Amino acid sequence: MHLFQHTGEYFLLLGKVLRRPDRQRMFWRQYSRELGKQGLESLPIVLIISVFIGAILTIQAKTNTENPLLPTYTVGLLTRDTLLLEFSSTILCLILAGKVGSNIASEIGTMRITEQIDAMEIMGVNSANYLILPKIIAFMSMMPFLFIISTAAGLIGGWGVGAFTDVITVHDYLIGVQYAFNPYFIWYSIIKSLVFAFIITSLSSYYGYTVRGGALDVGRASTKAVVNSNILILFMDLILSKLLL
Repeated sequence: MHLFQHTGEYFLLLGKVLRRPDRQRMFWRQYSRELGKQGLESLPIVLIISVFIGAILTIQAKTNTENPLLPTYTVGLLTRDTLLLEFSSTILCLILAGKVGSNIASEIGTMRITEQIDAMEIMGVNSANYLILPKIIAFMSMMPFLFIISTAAGLIGGWGVGAFTDVITVHDYLIGVQYAFNPYFIWYSIIKSLVFAFIITSLSSYYGYTVRGGALDVGRASTKAVVNSNILILFMDLILSKLLL
């Protein structure tokens, strides 16, 4: 019963959010602020995690392909395709749901319990559109760039393994990275990352916007936002992989 109730309320909220902003200048000001908050501030964690994951994938790929029948460039191939198809789109969004999603839910939830949103409504402002739409558009704008940066950082991490250890030579690694490259994989992952970015921002905003109570309830809403975003991301990953691949 609660599932249907939350689903209905979520889509009703989206109906209020996805409208033309009343004041374009205010929208673009909020949009530029959210670009920095959600995109640029996420860059350090994206870089750090991606570099280490690229290095770890390279080592594990080498360990699991130690077979004289397999060419040595298989390691670079596996690292590249794992980063492209799954890590830099799906797993990265699961990680960012914890950072961006909890931030959005707690920010809007705090505004709700301190009655700032109620004050906006009294003044005739479409608070859902004013608060949520810039967050959705900003994160969806930044997500393709974060995906590309993550993939590049992961490949650099794998290159570092070849350059500074004896696990694989840089030459063999780079041959594998370039071998049988399919450009469609990039578009496939960008489409996925855009869908996941919309899920993270809209669902987190919903839980923050509908919170009732005090500070503890804001914390619970933030937790629910992250957990349910992760579940929905995995579900959509399954569907999109079936449809697009």
